[in-house]
Amino acid sequence: MKILMFGRGVIATIYGQVLQEGGHEVEFLVRPGRAAEYGDEVRTDVMDARRSPLGRRVRGSVTTRLREDLGSADGFDLVVLSVGHHRLEEAAAYLAPRIGDATVLVFGNVWDEPLAAIAPLPADQVVFGFPQAGGGFGPDGVLHGALFRSIVLDASGRAAGRRGQLVRAAFRRAGIGTREEEDMRGWLLLHFAMDAGMFAQARAAGGLARMVGRPRALREAFLASRELLPVLAARDVDLRRHVAAAVPWRLPGLTGWMLAAATVLVPIARVSLAAHTDPDAAEHRAVLEDARSTARQLGIATPRLARAAG
Repeated sequence: MKILMFGRGVIATIYGQVLQEGGHEVEFLVRPGRAAEYGDEVRTDVMDARRSPLGRRVRGSVTTRLREDLGSADGFDLVVLSVGHHRLEEAAAYLAPRIGDATVLVFGNVWDEPLAAIAPLPADQVVFGFPQAGGGFGPDGVLHGALFRSIVLDASGRAAGRRGQLVRAAFRRAGIGTREEEDMRGWLLLHFAMDAGMFAQARAAGGLARMVGRPRALREAFLASRELLPVLAARDVDLRRHVAAAVPWRLPGLTGWMLAAATVLVPIARVSLAAHTDPDAAEHRAVLEDARSTARQLGIATPRLARAAG
């Protein structure tokens, strides 16, 4: 399968590597001038849960075939679009006239209504999903990250059809399964709210990396994100469909303690936070700002999030 990764960030590189190792033809679309800057190889240091449930450390490198332009005749089967939610509009506008008949996997946070967020991409070519990987580039350029054995994928309606099956087949060939989500819209909004709380506490703690092994910091993150429950209710998110995902809001202290222990004892859980050292990352700021903006529009107070935003 011919696959285009949009950008050469953490998610694009981790999944681009495993898709390439799975036998797919993978290219990376970067901004003009970036190909020479990036070079054609990335060194990686990844805890890979495909090899062990707790993660097995795999060091290596990935050859990245970079391109700086895209045309509708380039013949890609799948485009993996993983950018911060605040960059979706720009990315969608660029891709829409250039993708031909490619399926587009929107692979990250969404806070606006999903189909509105990716307009003008053709809705019938889009599948929504979410990565189960993360990490960051170190000062030496090495990508330190974690890769879990499945991704979250929309299982409703159109996503269950031909294009959804194409996405499933692409990842399955790379040894990655799918966790099917019947209410992808609700799941995305809920995940965004959870991220807002985590990023708020990261600003206070000095970065997500400094929350490793700290149950109180994680509890505070869950309490901050819980302020957005009325926002989710106002947007018709049914938490009864997301019982497991909402556990941190119902039991913030216990969940914080358990997650803190996991980040100390389980290598893949530790790496998932430890690679994020910047407390003021642009994506984190955008998540906080947009979550608070929606809350203000609805007249909902979010004092913990407000304190984090300064």
